[in-house]
Amino acid sequence: MDQAVRDGVFPGAVLAVRQSGNLRCLAVSGRLSSEPASHPVQVSSIYDLASLTKPLVTVTSVLVLIQNGRLQLDASIKRILVELEGAPIGSASLRDLLTHSSGLPGWRPFYERLEAKGLVPGGTDSDVRQAVLQLIRDEPLIYQRGEKALYSDLGFMLLGFIVERVRGSLLDQSFSDLVARPLQAQPLLFTPTVATSSQADTPHIDRSVIAPTEWDGRRGRFLHGEVHDENAAAMGGVAGHAGLFGTAGAILAVSGAWLNAHDGRSSMLDRELVREFTRRQTQVSASSWALGWDTPSAPSSSGNYLSPESFGHLGYTGTSLWIDPKRELEVVLLTNRVHLSRNNEAIRAFRPMIHDLVFQEFVPLRG
Repeated sequence: MDQAVRDGVFPGAVLAVRQSGNLRCLAVSGRLSSEPASHPVQVSSIYDLASLTKPLVTVTSVLVLIQNGRLQLDASIKRILVELEGAPIGSASLRDLLTHSSGLPGWRPFYERLEAKGLVPGGTDSDVRQAVLQLIRDEPLIYQRGEKALYSDLGFMLLGFIVERVRGSLLDQSFSDLVARPLQAQPLLFTPTVATSSQADTPHIDRSVIAPTEWDGRRGRFLHGEVHDENAAAMGGVAGHAGLFGTAGAILAVSGAWLNAHDGRSSMLDRELVREFTRRQTQVSASSWALGWDTPSAPSSSGNYLSPESFGHLGYTGTSLWIDPKRELEVVLLTNRVHLSRNNEAIRAFRPMIHDLVFQEFVPLRG
């Protein structure tokens, strides 16, 4: 990790490894930013988790709502988001969105379209969210539903709206009620520098403990405690695809619930649902996706040794989580590799290397 800092892979990082319920490694390296006076990284440093929002917030919330009987995995989403009635995407199911096989494109610059409508800078008010929902409704499908898998932020925006609609509260509050508070996963939250009702249990977070991400020319500042993703920012920092901030320890609180349920130990999550959500889905050919989680496929960011039963996810800012139920192994890597530029892609080689080292160091050799 120190060598990666010297090589410019990232300014700093946190690595957490838990095996068989025991914290085997909690390592830090570097500083929060490239500034010489920047604070050293601490185990309690908070990072923009980017697309780890998808499995930690959106997928976990959807699973809890399914096990509570409030959502159905294979029902059409237009039954909940009635605005989608008559649109091709309205016939998609939760399963289609979770496997990234709904036909939606991967990304669109909605923040530009919202700005043209006078709806940014973003807020979490209903006008912004309704406008985003309409933009997705009007987006033509680019392939036949179920034909293939194409990683899509748009599908997870819809999943976030579905959680909000069923719960009757914004996604940050819904996640806090359904997941974060029951699991005592703090700090794991949206908009960390803005006090909200969902953060009543979380002390005020000072920017000095948050790793900054990138200079944003549109916003005219370094992003520090503000979500890096432009579409999430336009939605007030609360979205189903990005926006979550947190520490390695808080992430382990959620990943542990998934691992314990998968292996039949005590958990707030249902074992059979967890096994379904983490199993590679077969209805879409040549896809590595489970339900909202990815699975190892060569070459994998998880390295060469994790079992085929493993599941995980990456975050664009330089974060990742991989869970190997066969070895009872959880690996959290938090970095801000985008700090100087999002064009810095040295993390691509670092991720599999660090997972291979973790495996070699902490997984017992078996004959």
